[in-house]
Amino acid sequence: MIRRHFAGALALAALAGASIGPASAQDEKYTIALIPGLTTDAFYITMHKGAQAAADALGVELVFQGAPDFNPTLQVPVLQAVIARQPDALLIAPTDKQQLIAPLQQAVDAGIKVITVDTFIDDGQYQDGSGPGDFPLSYVASDNVMGGKMAARALAEAIGGKGKVYVSNVKPGISTTDQREEGFKQGMEEFPDIEVLETQFNDNDANKASSQLQAVFARNQDLAGVFGANLFSAFGAADGVKAAGKTGEIKVVAFDTPTRIIDDLKSGSVDFAIAQHPAEIGYYGVMTAYAALTGQSVPTTIGTGFTVMTKDNIDDPEIQRFVYSD
Repeated sequence: MIRRHFAGALALAALAGASIGPASAQDEKYTIALIPGLTTDAFYITMHKGAQAAADALGVELVFQGAPDFNPTLQVPVLQAVIARQPDALLIAPTDKQQLIAPLQQAVDAGIKVITVDTFIDDGQYQDGSGPGDFPLSYVASDNVMGGKMAARALAEAIGGKGKVYVSNVKPGISTTDQREEGFKQGMEEFPDIEVLETQFNDNDANKASSQLQAVFARNQDLAGVFGANLFSAFGAADGVKAAGKTGEIKVVAFDTPTRIIDDLKSGSVDFAIAQHPAEIGYYGVMTAYAALTGQSVPTTIGTGFTVMTKDNIDDPEIQRFVYSD
């Protein structure tokens, strides 16, 4: 089962219409920096590959630099070091909607064009003259509200439209996971016989997410399912279900698809996985930055696709290509 959001295709058409040519045809060679949410995550490793493919095609230099954990305290010094290198454009996955506004304003003040990828700052509505964080030129990402709705529908189908479920999430204030939870709860409104329990926040700790699953199950012996809103939430949810001896009974929907999640799909520990297309995010991010650097107008929002993976379709080569690189 595959469903995709095609806003990215429209954006790509817009960029193609900008007549982007290789940087060798320009008087200068541009440098574009990419700061991921963290460097060790398969999602961002795959995004880097897509960004590098675009950089190679355009003949621009791509700088990839980030922190080992998804934490604004660690990301801000990396951002400041990148600003000091004076790249022409900056792609960044901000690790907090508010705490990254002022540091990114410093980049703009230094003459660097800023585009956010995967996550956003402020309300994510850019170039509208409203709010302190409207200055990035574009936001390139999956439609995370839609992704959450897809997860809700998949989980509702898996549990027969009734029962208790909850969201295993990271922490409030992260744009993407906030939106996935929002979309999930909106999607569950279509199923009045499903009760959505209180969200459990795990601080990106799979062990904590596993313990939380077991605690929720201890309080709710009729727990039917859980939505892991990011990688570590999904890892922990699957591990918790296994520890509770309820694999196959408590259904798990995961967001993101590194190889560990694929293994869990095949073993039955995870029932559905929502794959983003991080290579597209990186590719479109570099293309958008280049268009802006060469004087073209760019869309303020570019959406990329999703693929729903199951045990039944995971061996299909067309599905396999959306598994994230380790």
